[in-house]
Amino acid sequence: MAEKILVVVTTADKITDDHKTGLWLSEFAEPYMEFTNYGYEVTTASPKGGNIPLDPNSLEGGQPMEWSEAISQLKETEVLDQIDGEEYAAIFLPGGHGTMFDFPANQKLQELIVHFAESDKVIGAVCHGPAGFAGPVLSNGKPFVEGRKLTGFTNEEEADTGLDQFMPFLLETKLTELGAKFITTPKFTDHVEVDGKLVTGQNPQSSVNTAKEFIRVLTQINGK
Repeated sequence: MAEKILVVVTTADKITDDHKTGLWLSEFAEPYMEFTNYGYEVTTASPKGGNIPLDPNSLEGGQPMEWSEAISQLKETEVLDQIDGEEYAAIFLPGGHGTMFDFPANQKLQELIVHFAESDKVIGAVCHGPAGFAGPVLSNGKPFVEGRKLTGFTNEEEADTGLDQFMPFLLETKLTELGAKFITTPKFTDHVEVDGKLVTGQNPQSSVNTAKEFIRVLTQINGK
């Protein structure tokens, strides 16, 4: 039986009444393809379940035909509260600005991150996906990210989008305040950080290589 990866995506669909958001499609579709091509079984879950809103800006330029299977998975996602973390070898969080609104305070997501961390499983995220790391506190009382080397959408990149003023917090600032060693490279360049079994990517440009590094770490552990 193929090992299973849990991918958790946002269901938040707006930043303001005038600005729609959601999942950044490539940050899901590209890792999904990498995972399934390597033989992993992927379960896609979200806070509300069901159909996933896509950030309109992530649809510019069209959708490659090879993404069709991945896109179909977003039509009817599992409800996150019904997920049993014991069934999965790893968890991965794609981004999109929606994650800034429904990931940080989601109790089930926090519980899952703590489970994966304390079970020594692989955890990955790209771009705004690490917003899901803002809430989890380990059983020793320390923030999940304390002392961890990671990356994500930077303050410089957020300012470049012009949406920084609408965010509940800035990802780089928040995770740094929680004790993370937040590593940045020039804006919108491909950048991946690996810290043990934690794999993170900075932005949409990093999606493919984040997924590849995630698989590399996972296969090293399990000898697949």
